[in-house]
Amino acid sequence: MNTATRTFSSPSDVLIRAANLEDLSALLALEEQAFTSDRLNRRSFRRAIVSQGSVLLVAMSAYSLLGYALLHLRQGTRLARLYSLAVSPSARGFGIGKTLLVASEKQAVQKGKSVLRLEVSDVNHRAMALYKSMGYREFGHYDAYYEDQTNAIRMQKTLRHESEGQTNSSISWLAQGTPFTCGPASLQMALSALNANYQATPDDELEIWREATTIFMTSGHGGCHPMGLALAAQKRGLTAQVWLSEEAPLFVDSVRDVLKKDVITRVHQGFVKQCEQADILVEYSVLPLAQLIEAFDAGALAIILISTFRMDGKKAPHWVVMSGYDEHNILVHDPDFEGKDDTESPLDCQYLPIAKNEFEKMSRFGQTRLQATVVLRA
Repeated sequence: MNTATRTFSSPSDVLIRAANLEDLSALLALEEQAFTSDRLNRRSFRRAIVSQGSVLLVAMSAYSLLGYALLHLRQGTRLARLYSLAVSPSARGFGIGKTLLVASEKQAVQKGKSVLRLEVSDVNHRAMALYKSMGYREFGHYDAYYEDQTNAIRMQKTLRHESEGQTNSSISWLAQGTPFTCGPASLQMALSALNANYQATPDDELEIWREATTIFMTSGHGGCHPMGLALAAQKRGLTAQVWLSEEAPLFVDSVRDVLKKDVITRVHQGFVKQCEQADILVEYSVLPLAQLIEAFDAGALAIILISTFRMDGKKAPHWVVMSGYDEHNILVHDPDFEGKDDTESPLDCQYLPIAKNEFEKMSRFGQTRLQATVVLRA
């Protein structure tokens, strides 16, 4: 928040402002008072203060820090997550928690976010009552989520507009086991949802990568071809259909070496022949968003190639799974979880809301604006 603003008066005037490094000691002291487990440490608070991907607001009286709210912003998506909200025991009952929550929602909107999510202990009835009174609804339950083994209720609120409802598929999320197996991990999520007999294992993740990758060299693209993923899906009991925006060999522009270009081209041609032999339909056109949603409603799942530029600025090809949609967003499961710090959670990678117009831009890769989707059915 660029300027501190006076929000209300209770026993004394209270300001809501962005935290700074001088607040660290007071934040740590408040954390000790407010929580008995799952406490943030100095490093986590410092990172939240300096990171562009977080907003840390504090509620200040004339003499002390009364509360804080920590908001994480998922880059490239419309999702914000309220990671923690704390109020000093001596300041409870004066509406500070609600004021911090309102300020957090305003910050999320200013940062272009339209969905705010949070987790709350199912024994924290006061906090749950606050969130419900502010329009948050439950959409998940997680057993033994916290260090003290209490359960978590996951809640969310649509900001700015009234949502017409959200359609989700119950897809178990999986993290990719290596930096280069986003395609296999995405396929494993779809397999687990569509084939009751399939068991996802780290070994099969690598086996799928071996079957679907475009090149085997110490450097080069090394990513998964959509036809290769379709063949791997069919081998494991699913029906697959591939949508490609171009017929030319994929990813050739990702390498300069003539030999590597030749290898990628030959592997591509091999996948084309294998799909013909396996009766896997390959449509050389863009799958319209409306048709993607129609397939999802009919029980299909899709793994989609995106560019990570809007997420991390790296223009890398990356596979995700469509896990739902609403009036404004496409929801995806992203297998890429780094867990750099204790404030990050695998939940941040699940049902990520991406605005439909942003999704259409994100699902174009490289200079040729390649679009690739593999639609999978039981």
